[in-house]
This record gives sequence, C-alpha cells and structure tokens, in this order.
Amino acid sequence: MMQGYGPGIAFESVSLTLGHTDILRHVSLNVAPGSVHALVGPNGGGKSSLFKALLGQMPHRGEISIAWPGDQPGTTGYVPQALAFDVGLPMTVMDFMGAMCQRRPVFLGLSPNWRGPVERALEQVGMLEKAHRRMGALSGGERQRVLLAQALIPASDLILLDEPMSALDEAGVDTFETLLAHWRENRVTVLWIEHDLDAVTRLADQVTGLSRQVLFDGPAAQTLTPQRVLALFSNRHRIEEAEDKAVA
Repeated sequence: MMQGYGPGIAFESVSLTLGHTDILRHVSLNVAPGSVHALVGPNGGGKSSLFKALLGQMPHRGEISIAWPGDQPGTTGYVPQALAFDVGLPMTVMDFMGAMCQRRPVFLGLSPNWRGPVERALEQVGMLEKAHRRMGALSGGERQRVLLAQALIPASDLILLDEPMSALDEAGVDTFETLLAHWRENRVTVLWIEHDLDAVTRLADQVTGLSRQVLFDGPAAQTLTPQRVLALFSNRHRIEEAEDKAVA
C-alpha cells in the first residue's frame, strides 16, 4: 500500500455490554480514508470502549471493518489518554522509545537502525533535548509528548488518539496541532477522542457525538451546535434515569 494513505473504517450496529450494563448500543458510523474524525461525548459514554473494540481488546456484537488501500494491512498507532508506569523505574525517554519500536531488550540500548527515526520523532514533538531524562522525572505534558512521538514510529497509516490534549501545555497543544496537520497532509486516517470542543470544531473534518449511542454525526464545523452539544451531555443522564425507573 502507499505509505501515509489511511484506511476507511465502518462500524455497523456495534454493541458492547459489561455485566448488565450496555456500554454501546447499535453504534453505526463511517470514518473516511485520510480524514480526521473526532468522537465527543460525556465520560462513560463509550468512546474509549469503541477504541478497544476496534483494537480487538473487547468483545462486541456487530461488525467493525477496516478497508486498507490495496487490501494490505498497514500500521496502526495508538496514543492512550495517560501513561501508567512506575515513576521510579530508571527508564529514560530513549529507553521508552526503544521499547516501543524494537524487540531488542531495553538494557541493551537503542538499536543504531532506530536511533535516527527516534530522534526525528522526538524532535517533532519538542522532546529531543530531554531524550536522556528519566520518564518519571517528566511532567504529565512532557510524557504526553513522548506518547505522541511513539505514534510516529513507525509511520502509521491509522492513528487512534484518546484525549491527547488533556495534559498538554500551550506549547504542547501547538505541537499536537502541527502533528495533526502533518497527518492530514499525508492522508493518514485519524480517529480522535477529545473533550475540547473548540479544538474539534477547528481541527476535525468529521465529528460523531457518542453517549452509548450515536446522537449526531457530520462535518465538525457545522455539526457542533450549542443545541446538539447540550443534548449530548444531558442525554446520558436521561438514559440512566429511565433505566433506574425501569429497574424500580
């Protein structure tokens, strides 16, 4: 396949249940190839669960299909919302990047084959000068930048972002927006969970409002109206009230 040309994704009536709770209910949406597609909605609305279903980490009903150009699977990059690890570990930024991109044990250092790509990725996110700092000594925003850097190696055709802006400072936000523009220019498909609705309006091509079910879907700049946003963030509570009454 042509590197940097992302796949299309189709979610068809995807449902997901944990215990007796419906996390997702008949979710259907399409992510266009090479687009930046944002998912917005309340906490607990199923956005991260939809990611996990796409990654094959959670059982679900319905169909999820990825249409890779040329029918050859490409590379998927995933940036989680936060990095959970022991801050006391003597792992540097370089060690972390090496662990993400090579099979060679971390204690043997970064392979010479990966050093150039890793340094370029860290430079893209403004973290090259701190490449030899311990991960545990970094601020939350700096660790988030490192997570963005590891999504650049190897170059991905599909990138999943779970609230990447949540811990970033102003300079980090500028870096993220530059990366997003880079991915769009290279026709990488980006599926992006985000709470900053102003950023979604400015930066996303398409937006889906998700609160267990799809409440709206359309071009970001036209779709995120105050009325739809209000309905999105109040709808979940109405569903829960109705469920509580049914149980009672």
